[in-house]
Amino acid sequence: MVKSIVVDIGNTRIKAGVFEDGRLEQKFLLHDIDELGQRLSEPHDHVIVSSVREDAERALTFSSARGKKIKLTSQTPLPIHFNYATPNTLGMDRIAAACGALQLFPAENCLAIDMGTCINYELVDREGNYWGGIISPGVDMRFESMHTFTARLPLLQATAAPELIGDSTMGCMQSGVMNGILEEMKGIIDRLKLKYPTLRVILCGGDAPLFENQLKPSIFAAPDLVLLGLNRILIHNATI
Repeated sequence: MVKSIVVDIGNTRIKAGVFEDGRLEQKFLLHDIDELGQRLSEPHDHVIVSSVREDAERALTFSSARGKKIKLTSQTPLPIHFNYATPNTLGMDRIAAACGALQLFPAENCLAIDMGTCINYELVDREGNYWGGIISPGVDMRFESMHTFTARLPLLQATAAPELIGDSTMGCMQSGVMNGILEEMKGIIDRLKLKYPTLRVILCGGDAPLFENQLKPSIFAAPDLVLLGLNRILIHNATI
């Protein structure tokens, strides 16, 4: 049995998954690098760390892996083909989401939407070409910006499916953020489907549950997409 640990260090949280012979058997939501270190000290064969911060190297020092130890970068060999002008600026979480889409639907045109601090859209075609995507502000960022850059608007938290027309300041803000994001996603999906009529849309990320019921049946919810993509990259590197 081959045991691998994959780690996604995001802007606000750390997610890790344990794969055994290619199957995701366990997953964890961790608070800090030290807590991650306890997991990485457990016996395993391979490890890969993706980080949008600067602590991937430190995380790898905790690993007891006997095989591959990979810090995901733009130079890491990948199972997808880049058509991206500045790969050195591409976020590691975006790379992992694109590879996760390829893992789930290897012969389909896919749009992965990862709803975290930012909303990242990644386009991968049926031949495994990654074409880039879109980055827009996430839910919390939009609420915080309205509060920060105005004198009187309050700081709110998300509410699923608010009314389109708000009858209070809070209701108007909720609609602006939540319905605004929903229409943004629908519009992007519709425009891409003009070129890719059978486009497979995959939704993941911490805020995905707020929207997935409003987008169905046109989307496939895959909360572990980034972890699956990291494991796909790890397998690719372990066999070359």
